Amino acid sequence: MSEIKVEHIAMYVNDIESAKNFFEKYFNAKSGIKYHNTKTNFQSYFLSFEGGTRLEIMTRPDIADNKKPLHRAGYIHLAFSVGSIENVDTLTSQLQSDGYEVISGPRITGDGYYESCLIGFEDNLIEITV
Repeated sequence: MSEIKVEHIAMYVNDIESAKNFFEKYFNAKSGIKYHNTKTNFQSYFLSFEGGTRLEIMTRPDIADNKKPLHRAGYIHLAFSVGSIENVDTLTSQLQSDGYEVISGPRITGDGYYESCLIGFEDNLIEITV
């Protein structure tokens, strides 16, 4: 079997333009061309990050938007490595100044990571680490 890797992660969002802007502004994402299926009104962007990781953000008018409790089964957060402790501190401070709630850190976790965690756009958890 050839090498297996995660090709991309996908998430539904309510406001696709705000989500795209969030990832471009804070995490230097590069956006591809918006795809729009006019029959279903499905829309998506592929966002590319340094190192080759890709995130597909998608929307359509009929998506459910359930409450997102912090402790639940399933996918919990997106984690971004920003290269240094100083970058974690700086980006965390910038996001907090821009109105996002920091729920932990920056700190060294019990397993040795230096990270912060915040509630990002549309109540999605974002982890920032070295």
